[in-house]
Amino acid sequence: MTKLLALAGRHKKAAAAMAAALVLLVAAVIWLQRGSSPAGGADTAYVTSVAELTGQFASTGVFNRFSGVVEPQETRSYNKRDDAEIDEIFVETGDTVSVGTPLFSYSKEKYEEDLAKAEIDLERLKNELDSISTTIGQLEKDRKAASSSDKANYTVQIQEQELNYRQQEYDIQSKELEIEKFKDNIRHSTVSSDIDGVVKSINKENTPQSYYGGETENGFIVVMKTGGFRVKGSVNEQNIYDISEDMPVIVHSRRDRTQTWKGVITSIDRENTQSSENMYGEGAGSSSYPFYVNLESGDGLLIGQHVYLEIDYGTGTEGREGLWLDEFMIEGAGTEDACVWADNGKGRLERRKVTLGEYDSELMQYQVLEGLSAEDYIAFPDGTLTEGMACSRSEMTDPGMTDPEMTDSEMMDPEMTDPEMMEEDDD
Repeated sequence: MTKLLALAGRHKKAAAAMAAALVLLVAAVIWLQRGSSPAGGADTAYVTSVAELTGQFASTGVFNRFSGVVEPQETRSYNKRDDAEIDEIFVETGDTVSVGTPLFSYSKEKYEEDLAKAEIDLERLKNELDSISTTIGQLEKDRKAASSSDKANYTVQIQEQELNYRQQEYDIQSKELEIEKFKDNIRHSTVSSDIDGVVKSINKENTPQSYYGGETENGFIVVMKTGGFRVKGSVNEQNIYDISEDMPVIVHSRRDRTQTWKGVITSIDRENTQSSENMYGEGAGSSSYPFYVNLESGDGLLIGQHVYLEIDYGTGTEGREGLWLDEFMIEGAGTEDACVWADNGKGRLERRKVTLGEYDSELMQYQVLEGLSAEDYIAFPDGTLTEGMACSRSEMTDPGMTDPEMTDSEMMDPEMTDPEMMEEDDD
């Protein structure tokens, strides 16, 4: 936690500058909306969600968001050998296992037969080695008693036998290693889990199966480690330089935008790219790269749940309570007459008095104690507003809709476009 706070603090100055830029950006957007809509006019006030303006339910649109999926901290695949038959499977999908829990066993019959045959072969090789050694000894004796003209012939025969001897030694060593392998297979004919976890899958055909994030798993038995979650994100080649290891991250739920979690980027996999074609079928496609986020806590998350990730630039909101609104949205900010121009709930504009609390000079925000809630809609006080004007509600752009990290299917997700479906669980 200390490391995370330190990293967040490192980005705070940059965040303050971004907040200042955001003031101008939001003001410009709202101003342009007043004159750009064909339905607009002098008697129309464009109001924006307080939740959007304060970041209660969504990003302000300045920072990139990345798609992600929750996965266990670790998965372990246990592959079966091609040269053995499965004798028994001791677990079922969904079973909880501990270190040392038997998963499956091989039939030892084939290994025992192979071991017996190999031991016979080893005995034969050793006997042949003894025979070669005896032959070399006899040839050396014969060479000593031979005439000078015959000694060269004996020397050639001895050299050939010495080559045979070394080859035989090599064959013996290879056979001994083979025997040790068979013995090891017999000793380890039962394969046990080496992590605490849950059996995710049993792939009896040992063929690739789908996995989180589009990956595949080839294990005969796959065990998910328990005790913690991580998030696997995806960053486009255009934005990969915007993130780095050890960056603090905020994880947003897709189901409930009030739910967030904290984490840190632990690694970026720049080797395993995922390419995609242009969604319109024209021009070059793009590549994305997986990155991984370790979470402070996974409470409330589910394996396989889809989330959004946003870099935590330390915007100074850590530990702040209540509603914090940018001062440019408050008329008379800092005085007893502070007010906002709000939709009265009936589509008409009203000048509403608000009670302010603390002021954040870095982010140029006031704490709103009374008079306003996240469910309200307010207008930018540009001096042309009057009470009773018709209100036209506008929403700030959700970066999840335009982020290049989003796949075609994610951009078509009704949860992202239909507010009525926000409560539905698409995980």
